[in-house]
Amino acid sequence: MIKTWLLDIRPLYEENRYREYYATLPVFRKEKADRLRFQKDRAQSAGAWILLEMIRNKYKITEKAAFNLSHSGDYVLCSVDMECDEETQVGCDIETVRETDLKVAKRFFCPSEYEAILREDNIILQRDTFYRFWVLKESFMKATREGMALDLSDFEIRLASPPVLIRKPERFPRNYYYREYGLPGYPCKIAVCSTDDEIDSELRMEFKL
Repeated sequence: MIKTWLLDIRPLYEENRYREYYATLPVFRKEKADRLRFQKDRAQSAGAWILLEMIRNKYKITEKAAFNLSHSGDYVLCSVDMECDEETQVGCDIETVRETDLKVAKRFFCPSEYEAILREDNIILQRDTFYRFWVLKESFMKATREGMALDLSDFEIRLASPPVLIRKPERFPRNYYYREYGLPGYPCKIAVCSTDDEIDSELRMEFKL
């Protein structure tokens, strides 16, 4: 089963608190954070790894378990294969909903996806639908391990409950499954994609900094 956790990283915006947790990071993760200019960006980078380590420590998850990390705004996200199956693929994405230019969807999304956005009655719904597609696409790209090397129009998604991947490149013969989450009171979209059809319906927020 794939389980997903969300962590509020705002405590890491305070320098002393950040340094306390920074000291626990592996060298490669420290170096990644050090390359970032702004404190919020460093907090996001460090916070994502801190969340993964919290999950590993509490649930005794081995390093062989598939996982994926994402961050946006004041939150970091981590999805983990709890069965530690080395064949499992998983990707996750969180995006804060902001103003968007629909020209991006017209240029990069599939025609059916762009049309689904335009069918919405107002700008707010169009924006929400755009970001739904965005996190669904990002999570699939991350699950395939190709990331941004995969063209956004090379695969097609139909919105449903759960969403369905209706077209994908032939080099990905396995089935991929989706789960979406919301965070009450915070304007964001969250999606998880995996080759494991068991994706937990609960977005977990048990960890605190």
